[in-house]
Amino acid sequence: MGERGGSAGAAGPAGGGGAPRAPSPARGNGGARRRRGGPPKAEPRSGHGDGAEEPAGDFRCHKVQESLLSSASGYSNYRGVLNWCVVMLVLCNARLFLENLIKYGILVDPIQVVSLFLKDPYSWPSPCLVIGANAFAVAALELERRLAAGSVSARAGWALRCLNLLSILCFPAAVVLLLPSVTPVGAALALAVHTVLFLKLFSFHHVNEWCRQRPRNAPAAPQKPPGAGQEARRANGDVARGEVEYPENLSYRNLYYFLLAPTLCYELNFPRSPRIRKRFLLRRLAEMLFFTQLLVGLIQQWMVPTIQNSMKPFRDMDYSRIIERLLKLAVPNHLIWLIFFYWFFHSCLNAVAELLRFGDREFYRDWWNSESVTYFWQNWNIPVHKWCLRHFYKPMLRRGVSRWAAQAAVFLASAFFHEYLVSVPLRMFRLWAFMGMAAQIPLAWLVARFLRGHYGNAAVWLSLILGQPVAVLMYVHDYYVLHCANPG
Repeated sequence: MGERGGSAGAAGPAGGGGAPRAPSPARGNGGARRRRGGPPKAEPRSGHGDGAEEPAGDFRCHKVQESLLSSASGYSNYRGVLNWCVVMLVLCNARLFLENLIKYGILVDPIQVVSLFLKDPYSWPSPCLVIGANAFAVAALELERRLAAGSVSARAGWALRCLNLLSILCFPAAVVLLLPSVTPVGAALALAVHTVLFLKLFSFHHVNEWCRQRPRNAPAAPQKPPGAGQEARRANGDVARGEVEYPENLSYRNLYYFLLAPTLCYELNFPRSPRIRKRFLLRRLAEMLFFTQLLVGLIQQWMVPTIQNSMKPFRDMDYSRIIERLLKLAVPNHLIWLIFFYWFFHSCLNAVAELLRFGDREFYRDWWNSESVTYFWQNWNIPVHKWCLRHFYKPMLRRGVSRWAAQAAVFLASAFFHEYLVSVPLRMFRLWAFMGMAAQIPLAWLVARFLRGHYGNAAVWLSLILGQPVAVLMYVHDYYVLHCANPG
């Protein structure tokens, strides 16, 4: 008893050397236990162990704090909610898929896909158009060689270059419109190849023109090493580089490497990887094969019946049924679009880049985090974005065009190519794709002006999920009216 009293007195606030004081009821053993970190225990009351009396000292259990679901709480770990969303998404789509099988049976027919490309097995107009595109590439190379040698003037070279580029777009369109044996799917693929060739050769001419305009004694601009981060270097190894100067780049080997490379922007010296990673390439090839079959199956089994059942509400102008069909089509359409994005931008482009040892693998960025429409279009398709920025947007700014007008011009140019790739193969001009892309201009302004953060991201997702099915139904309805409802 004396030792405990002395300890308590030594720890008390009294001056040194004083007589030890007996511990008070409020500062007894309970206080010592609290200093060691243990919770205060209630003293039993006269032999009863019910703890009815409150412990001595501070017994508060509340403090100022926010609920976890309040934004002011700072809580951000919603992994369980994300898992719940994934489980619910899988269950809902599994129900829809099972309902589709019960209602329609198995509709997947790989042989039917061949008929989408060929009407006559002895007539292959679409592959002939793709092969014929080489003539425009050879003409572009020969023109650049003449300009480099000085045998063609700059003015005449500009006129011939414009003629060649316009022919790349006009010639296949004329063939598709005049030749009935070209199927819509085959025509779309042929026109897509010619569109890519147009963008590549435009960049090819533009960069070679920059080289001619550069003073001969000026040093070449240093090439930035590819793989800006250490992660890219560890993945692809150190860069293998062989510098080429103008006009030595005007060779068939250099041109066709660019035409096959997964980029739209020409450079004299592309970043190269030193080796081909076989395991990486095999994974990408396996993904290409698997997702191709999955896309064909989902389109045949899920989208086609939904589109066919949407024609009657469109004919009857039953708006409630039209909205119901639109929402029903939104799910498979968006799923197919996501699968297509991964199949093309990750699997296909990475496979081609690995085969060619092309070092720059940034084909997309985090578009799924887009909080504005502009951010989405800048990051979901990096090859096209780089081309627009380098050969369209920045040249317009250098000519004194305002930023807003330049952005609007980029959207309108993209709208033209979207309409070109849809209306010409279908042989009808309804401008739905053009208006859909042009509508991105006011939509981008509205989202940037009134929505921020998560709300802006939700608006971008909503435009993607609902915007595409509207365009699909519009084109299918018009095609059905022109070719099926009135075949004569």
